[in-house]
Amino acid sequence: MTSTHETTTPAELDPANPFAAPSALPYGLPDFSAIREEHYEPAILAGMAAHRAEVEAIATNPEPATVENTLEALERSGQLLGRAARAYFNQLPSDSTPGLEDVQERLAPLFAAHQDAINMDARLHERAKALADAAAAGDLVLEPDTAYLLEKQMTQFKRSGIALSAGDQDTLRELNARITTLEASFGRKLLAGANEASVLVTDEAELAGLSADAKAGARAAAEARGQDGWLLEMQLFTHQNVLASLEDAATRERVQSASMARGATGGENDTREVLLELARLRAHHARLLGYEHHAAYIAADATAGTTAAVNEMLGRLAPAAVANARREAAELAKVSAAPERDGVAAADWSYLNEAVRKERFDLDDAALRPYLELERVLRDGVFQAAGLLFGLSFVERPDLPGYHPDVRVFEVFDSVEPGEPDTGLGLFLGDFYTRESKRGGAWMDSLVVQSHLLGEKPVVVNNLNIVKPPAGEPTLLVWDEVTTLFHEFGHALHGLLSDVRYPSQSGTSVPRDFVEYPSQVNEMWSWDPAILRSFAVHHATGEPMPAQWVDTMLASRVWGEGFSTTEYLAAALLDQAWHQLTPDQVPTSVDDVLPFEAAALAAAGVDFASVPPRYRSTYFNHIFGGGYSAGYYSYIWSEVLDADTVQWYAENGGLTRENGEAFRRKLLARGGSQDPLASFADLRGRAAEITPLLERRGLV
Repeated sequence: MTSTHETTTPAELDPANPFAAPSALPYGLPDFSAIREEHYEPAILAGMAAHRAEVEAIATNPEPATVENTLEALERSGQLLGRAARAYFNQLPSDSTPGLEDVQERLAPLFAAHQDAINMDARLHERAKALADAAAAGDLVLEPDTAYLLEKQMTQFKRSGIALSAGDQDTLRELNARITTLEASFGRKLLAGANEASVLVTDEAELAGLSADAKAGARAAAEARGQDGWLLEMQLFTHQNVLASLEDAATRERVQSASMARGATGGENDTREVLLELARLRAHHARLLGYEHHAAYIAADATAGTTAAVNEMLGRLAPAAVANARREAAELAKVSAAPERDGVAAADWSYLNEAVRKERFDLDDAALRPYLELERVLRDGVFQAAGLLFGLSFVERPDLPGYHPDVRVFEVFDSVEPGEPDTGLGLFLGDFYTRESKRGGAWMDSLVVQSHLLGEKPVVVNNLNIVKPPAGEPTLLVWDEVTTLFHEFGHALHGLLSDVRYPSQSGTSVPRDFVEYPSQVNEMWSWDPAILRSFAVHHATGEPMPAQWVDTMLASRVWGEGFSTTEYLAAALLDQAWHQLTPDQVPTSVDDVLPFEAAALAAAGVDFASVPPRYRSTYFNHIFGGGYSAGYYSYIWSEVLDADTVQWYAENGGLTRENGEAFRRKLLARGGSQDPLASFADLRGRAAEITPLLERRGLV
């Protein structure tokens, strides 16, 4: 068992390695000014060795099991591994290099084996079981968070194969190692494939409609790769943001085709072989543990509970969403800008949608962008809402190093009660710009997790992929990027406002179909009239966005929900289709991947060519390269809670400190220290209802 603050370092790790001792920087921020690529692998390997030694000491402790010498000892163990691995897995998707990717391929099976060695340790299981038996008999009284920790620990043992025969455990270890390796391979191929798919435009006339700053960013992207022209880089999802502005139909088609072809073009960046093997091995893994398929294995440890519940939810929403999208398509086909095509092409949807918004609502993204400048949205939008709700304030710390020059570090201060002096809460790192070394999408990571047991405060990171303008130019956003900024900061708040004892229960350590809930709630403040009017200010003139535009934006929210709901549901249903297969049902040829996808979408009733899935199988990083396999449904599942919570805020006065404190104390602060649905019920006074979601999505 290790102490809260380590005083010794494994002999095999050079003491000069920046990870050898806890960081001396505020809040334990890794010292990225000293960390080099070559430091990660030895630190992680030494961390694994140290962790195994700590776990061995717990497993062989001759004293009877207690909370302190078993559960808390496990929570304290692995600190060297934790700080090195968290820094590494933050940098890998954010600022990758071939060297970091090589490290991942070498370490992926070792990580799987390391976790298996702990989760399949019969001695640890017996110690935990002794505590569980004593608690059940009334001989041991546990604090609620400790009881929940023990319950989850016993579940983890079971789901990791503790009850399997030795032979089946060996098979499970092999599967886990291979699955982890394949997930790393998928992510690596996807990043390279996305860079390869970027569309180079050499005739400026083909960029008509694109704003001057967006063109400047595309020019800079081309120059960074040594190319002459304008480079339209790929975002992770199918529909690229530039499609809303490009007037040339042929250029739009080039971008759409390049986006949808990722991972299925042959060559070294083709992902189809990897995803097929992943689907097959995951199905085999689930069967070995007694589940019908991988989706059932995932649902059993989530708030959904069963795939039947997931299927019922998605099946209930899909027909209404597609009908809504078809109505929207009919409206799009009527606008004067519509090309002469048979129906509305996927490449044209965003462009025509902007035309409808302009004609119907006298509004379009090009007109809005000058009023949506990143710095203003961040400080007078995202940060201001957090201040009004939770009493937080933010001070930029340019003296603290990030892992890339674009990373900005903010110290977060907390005034728990109005009038009290502010105290340091933690650090927030913002990494907002796209680059060749960063994977697409947006996400939150933790470099340090909050824990009273370890005496640690949180350090969290938000990543976005906004096109970086030339030096000295403002960063102007489209509205989707504004809501994404608020969304990801909702995850950051979940980490920053965590107030738990055990590190494994900190912040976002909740079921995956609950983790999106707080972040989706935070999106509401981008639409709040007071917050919106605060940050929607012209970057050059300082004039506020015209009041009628703000009113129109608020009034037009339901328009486009058919598209957004359908593209999302198509991806969620595709995820379930792949992961509700048994091992022998998974296709065996790469040539069958896209036909399987088409058949799955048709069977689910979401095969609407004008609205392809938000992610196709071959670039669906959430499920084949990330942690959302069979769990992409969680966004809509969480949105039921989110929409109901938005209604709760409205019923109780909206943007007030009192409401913020209730949301903080009853939900955000509790992290994974209790059943998350109990946290929701404590806040709402009842279980969630679906009606607010249906109304929001225009499905009633």
